[in-house]
Amino acid sequence: MRLPPTSIVPALLAAVSVAACGSDAPRSITTVSWGGSYGRAVNEGANIPFTEATGIRIEIEDYNGGLAQIRAQVDIGDIHWDVVDLEIADAVRGCDEGLLEPIDVNSLPAGADGTPAAEDFVAEGRTECGVGNLYWSTVYAYNDENIPGTKPATMADFFDLEAFPGRRGMRRVPQVNLEFALIADGVPLDQVYATLDTPEGLDRAFAVLETIRDEVIWWEAGAQPPQMLADGEVIMSTAYNGRIFNAQVLENQPFVIVWDGQLLDVGQVGIVAGTPRLAEALEYVAFSTSAESMARIARRISYSPMRRSGMPLVTTHVVAGVEMEPHMPASPANSARALRYDWSWWVDHQDELNERFSAWLAR
Repeated sequence: MRLPPTSIVPALLAAVSVAACGSDAPRSITTVSWGGSYGRAVNEGANIPFTEATGIRIEIEDYNGGLAQIRAQVDIGDIHWDVVDLEIADAVRGCDEGLLEPIDVNSLPAGADGTPAAEDFVAEGRTECGVGNLYWSTVYAYNDENIPGTKPATMADFFDLEAFPGRRGMRRVPQVNLEFALIADGVPLDQVYATLDTPEGLDRAFAVLETIRDEVIWWEAGAQPPQMLADGEVIMSTAYNGRIFNAQVLENQPFVIVWDGQLLDVGQVGIVAGTPRLAEALEYVAFSTSAESMARIARRISYSPMRRSGMPLVTTHVVAGVEMEPHMPASPANSARALRYDWSWWVDHQDELNERFSAWLAR
């Protein structure tokens, strides 16, 4: 099935025309994302079509998340980033700190079926300064060739060094790791954050992490887990589901995702406060979060659209031809044992847990 032509609100196209007539200087913005296979999917699914439609060039930079670089630019008034891919907790914190521009959902294009944007976006993807563009998840995966016999199937297996000896890969941050530790220790999914909200629950999570601490190789960039699995540096690793998917379908890696206990999260895009290219940045956000752009991205990497009208547009992978539905984190089958990431809890606890996690690592 062919995707319908990219839609963008007429007012934005008119603005492009007026701006183009008023100046011969080429317009450009800088977008910041996670790089790797996801960055390529965004470039092919949103950036290139955006430039073709508007004439606005895209400069691309990669980062590993967080607000430090945005905060530094805003504090000194030297803004060179314009639109940034954000974890939702960072989008909310950044908005509260005045680091991001508010975005009115009603200014965004209608859905592919004509549904107004405010109704088309899944509610959990909308915040004052962020626009949801995809569901993504942190899972764990293993290299099938390196685990003979019984295979890992539950979150508890990730922490079971006796049944599955060998090194593990984990992201060097407290979030996700603490949740995974409690899930592995038998805490029901609907009680994970209530448990973390107590001193005893936090101690319990760190105690579980302590059981595998000496076998962990810590990663920071999303490209690292697939490489570590391919090289045999680790026997299993937490990872972003889309990175593992691309290694499976484009590189024929024998990786297997364990969906049990996956942490289902929301990705957002935000605009850096004070950018002198605000009009262009708003045009880009409107275009890149349309149902059609989300679908083009989702046909290149297995992240689910956050517009209701976007998912029906996602069919097969543009290169490999595989059906995308079985690989989507928000599909009914894969999300049956998913934990929804509680970004509001992390907004309240991020600083203190960053300190505790860093102290724990340094011991």
